[in-house]
Amino acid sequence: MSEPKGTSEPKGMLSRRELFRLSAVAAGAGILAGCDVAGGGGNAGGQGSGEGKIKALFMQQAAYSEADIRNMTADFQKANPKIQVEPTFVAYDALHDKIVAAAPAGTYDVVLIDVIWPAEFGTKKIVTEVSGDVPAAWQSGMLGGALTTAKYQGRFYGVPWILDTKYLFANTELLGRAGVDPVSLSTWDGVLAAARALKDKRVIEYPLLWSWKQVEALICDYTQLVGAFGGKFLADDGRAVAFNTGGGLAALEFMRRTLDEKLTNPNSLESVEDDVRKVFSEGGAAMAINWTYMVSAADDTANSKVAGKVAVLPTPSGPSGGPGVNGSMALSVTSGSRNQKAAWRYVSYLTSAEVQNKYAKNSLPCWAASYDDRKVVEANPKVVPVAKKQLASLIERPQVPRYNEISQLLQAEIQNALLGRKSPRQALDDAAAQAKPLVA
Repeated sequence: MSEPKGTSEPKGMLSRRELFRLSAVAAGAGILAGCDVAGGGGNAGGQGSGEGKIKALFMQQAAYSEADIRNMTADFQKANPKIQVEPTFVAYDALHDKIVAAAPAGTYDVVLIDVIWPAEFGTKKIVTEVSGDVPAAWQSGMLGGALTTAKYQGRFYGVPWILDTKYLFANTELLGRAGVDPVSLSTWDGVLAAARALKDKRVIEYPLLWSWKQVEALICDYTQLVGAFGGKFLADDGRAVAFNTGGGLAALEFMRRTLDEKLTNPNSLESVEDDVRKVFSEGGAAMAINWTYMVSAADDTANSKVAGKVAVLPTPSGPSGGPGVNGSMALSVTSGSRNQKAAWRYVSYLTSAEVQNKYAKNSLPCWAASYDDRKVVEANPKVVPVAKKQLASLIERPQVPRYNEISQLLQAEIQNALLGRKSPRQALDDAAAQAKPLVA
């Protein structure tokens, strides 16, 4: 991981003194406290008075719920009575375009950005850079998987907030009926063997369910497998695609094989993560990968038929290991914000260990010390021990300014392979040819 170098800071960039002026590191934990952090400005923005009204844009989907965020915001306003926050919530699929459309007018002061957007938003100056020399305490205090969430070419464009990856969920009752031990699911070969046993013994028609609809969810699942099979999206110099060879090709061949063997539910091709959650919670799948939020949802006795029968396991490994996909998100201050000082106070409050620990049931903290906190462990006892190890190393989707275009064409070609319209090799070769000018 490259580190920011140099002590000079470009015009419009937050200085380290400003960003961390009132930050504190909790004793022995290396935790960035929720305190006053001043903001630099983009061309249209400014620090402002640090008081008044700010607007924030969030995702209405997985991780923290809307109620969680409103409660966090209410607590922030009690501690900062001269700042009023107006939160807005949109579906994930609308989040990117809303941020881009609102940027010229400076509509929002704080925005939630996905791990795949720092390259685009940073180069287009949609969000403010906050790097400088990042304190060593921050780097040692955060889990490794969190640090890259808002980072592009050695610079930070936000503060990691939602730290997530996909875990393997298994219905232990169904596995038991097929004589499958969950311990055997540590590899994708083990998952295949378990799925075949479940099908052969007629425990369930389609043991596996995935998020393979032609949206970003498909790329997340594909990335999880690319990591397991030792693949990569880009060449080492970042200037050429590499997903159509080696582990990238092996990953798609694996996906296609599970469909050919009728181990994967064909409805996967029209499913996103929340569809997977619903079907799994109804007992309609024996195994699935999904984000952290499915832990509490699947074990909710009021709304799930499989409560008490759910095993949460690390992402299975392939021949080359198995880092999970980085599905994390960060909070950024927009370059167009006219009250960046107040915006940074809000961002630093939400990302503090104290707040993240309090709401750890649906989204795990970014801070390493939190995973030894008794209340955090009690909030999510099934996933914390697994997450502590898995979140230390995650595989990234391509960090390129034109990521959205690459993702869309890759989604289309992967679906072509899954639907049998093309071979996996032909689909990825076609995707690579289309992506080449978008990367160079």
